[in-house]
Amino acid sequence: MLTYALSEAGPEPLYQYLYQCIKNDIVQGSFRADEKLPSKRSFAKNLGVSTITVENAYAQLIAEGFVYSLPKKGFFVTDIRSSLPGGKEKSRRREGTERAEPREYLADFTSNQTCSEQFPFSIWAKLMRTALKEDREALMQNAPCAGIRPLREAVAGHLKAFRGMEVAPEQIVVGAGTEYLYGLLLQLLGMEKCYGVEDPGYHKIYKIYKSHQVACSYAQMDHAGVLISSLEENGVDVVHISPSHHFPTGIVMPVSRRYELLGWAAREEGRYIIEDDYDSEFRLTGKPVPSLQSIDVQEKVIYMNTFTKTLSSTVRISYMVLPPHLAQQFSEVLSFYSCTVSNFEQYVLARFIREGYFEKHINRMRNYYHEKRDILLRQIAESPVADCCAISEEDAGLHFLMKVDTCLSDEEVCAALEEEGVRVSSVAQYYVNPAKENEHIFVMNYSSLKEENMEAVMRGMERVFVEKRKKE
Repeated sequence: MLTYALSEAGPEPLYQYLYQCIKNDIVQGSFRADEKLPSKRSFAKNLGVSTITVENAYAQLIAEGFVYSLPKKGFFVTDIRSSLPGGKEKSRRREGTERAEPREYLADFTSNQTCSEQFPFSIWAKLMRTALKEDREALMQNAPCAGIRPLREAVAGHLKAFRGMEVAPEQIVVGAGTEYLYGLLLQLLGMEKCYGVEDPGYHKIYKIYKSHQVACSYAQMDHAGVLISSLEENGVDVVHISPSHHFPTGIVMPVSRRYELLGWAAREEGRYIIEDDYDSEFRLTGKPVPSLQSIDVQEKVIYMNTFTKTLSSTVRISYMVLPPHLAQQFSEVLSFYSCTVSNFEQYVLARFIREGYFEKHINRMRNYYHEKRDILLRQIAESPVADCCAISEEDAGLHFLMKVDTCLSDEEVCAALEEEGVRVSSVAQYYVNPAKENEHIFVMNYSSLKEENMEAVMRGMERVFVEKRKKE
């Protein structure tokens, strides 16, 4: 006999709770189409309720089309598969998908997530309480399109101290992730322009531009960064680059190429450079490389950065620094937009930066990543894997490159490592048309790697790179 725990009904009428229970089971496919339901009298007796309670629940189900009745035969479940998107089978698949746990790896070198124990939870909680106490009036006011002024002032102060950039708060626009800011830039600069992205590079940027139905082209690179000749040949008006630490190659653009690029932008009105400075805080050797924006005197560079690398990949707060004339244009044309970051987060982050916690956090994280990188490199150097691999670009950002001497294809290497619980991506994946020299080079992003797993990771890599090589 069908049974439900009516004791969990709460304050709502019993018939309504019973109706909702039966409806949920029908939608989720727990009943077959045309399956007969218990009679009102037997169902009421089993549940310990009045017959009128069951009658009212059935009446509501019939009214909504989940149940139908036949005279002298009883109540039956309607076949709703044709009316529900995907039907009963899809409901079951969706339920299974929601319950499926993501696969856990010994090491995921494709992930940019940070370990939870490294987030300053106690400080963040303290600043949240302070903001709720001292900023009550401001928290209830709508923020300007570009973000609250205290946060923009704090970001401007950080950029001056850390990157040597002299910018006004009025030049800064805060948004929920760089992807949102890209959309604002397209509206500001013009949909008719041709946008260029690096090849190799982060393909998602290309997809974002194409999703806005603007012309987008890949710009070729050499050892010094994006090639000016490629920009000219493809008619690029706005180029998106990461000169301080290119992903995935790790290239740091030399000053000669930077000035060459600024010269390209200055030759035509309407040309701009989007400088993505996504992990410049984590240069582990030497001083931070000066930003391209800091040497721009023609107002051609739009600087972008995010807090997802420094704080957490789930902190969706990014910002861009517009040249003064574009900042004025943004204020005149796009200020009708609402800021996409809540006031609560903005005021907490502003205090976090202004009171010196952000600088301390970056210094602590730099030491943490430096130590983690050194341990990983030492593990590689002391293992048999060292005989068949070479490490490069290990001093900037949170990834390095590992070139492997193997007869396996890149796809076979990735598949074999995944069987060992190690997930990697190859540099060739980030090229539109990878060449032979791009093969067997793998991107090792170690930000989420746990130290206690390193030995097991080395054993797995040894089985793929060393033992399989011997068998060949």
